[in-house]
Amino acid sequence: MSDDHTNVQAFFTARAADWDTRFPDDGPAYAAAVAETGLREGDRVLDAGCGTGRALSALRAAVGPSGVVVGVDLTPAMLDAAVRAGRDGQGHLLLADVAALPLRPASLDVVFGAGLVSHLARPAENLRELARVVRPGGTLALFHPIGRAALARRQGRQITPGDLRAEANLGPLLATAGWTLTSYADEDDRFLALAVRER
Repeated sequence: MSDDHTNVQAFFTARAADWDTRFPDDGPAYAAAVAETGLREGDRVLDAGCGTGRALSALRAAVGPSGVVVGVDLTPAMLDAAVRAGRDGQGHLLLADVAALPLRPASLDVVFGAGLVSHLARPAENLRELARVVRPGGTLALFHPIGRAALARRQGRQITPGDLRAEANLGPLLATAGWTLTSYADEDDRFLALAVRER
């Protein structure tokens, strides 16, 4: 396992037990973001970097009982917390790395990634792997329940010009990985970038 992976695992392992109680009011923001993905009954969706599974119930509601919901995370403690919260009933939970997904090419309609981009070890490569598992015309939703400026304030730091989530950086990054950025919102109460898998 690379140092990047070890660092991500260490960060989230230390926070897994109280993750949900630290941010108890994010549920409606997740549900609103999922609603914007265009998911339909029977669709197949991946929650990439699912953590404690806070998006899973909204994703399951969107695809219905005939749809497929898969949650993938690199950190066992986060998946354990998802199971303790009963969220494993909303989808299949897999311990896996978004850099090498155990999924067939073009097998999904949508990838949902909450707080994902800033934790990717090799962003272009990792976003290309997400593109591999999505059908042409499928959607990538990169979400955070608060925007970049609000998150920076919460963490006591400044936004830097190199922030991958800045629209000027994210659009070209997605394009190199097989995605076209179609909408971008960076407001205090949400961050949501939607992209379409190129045909």
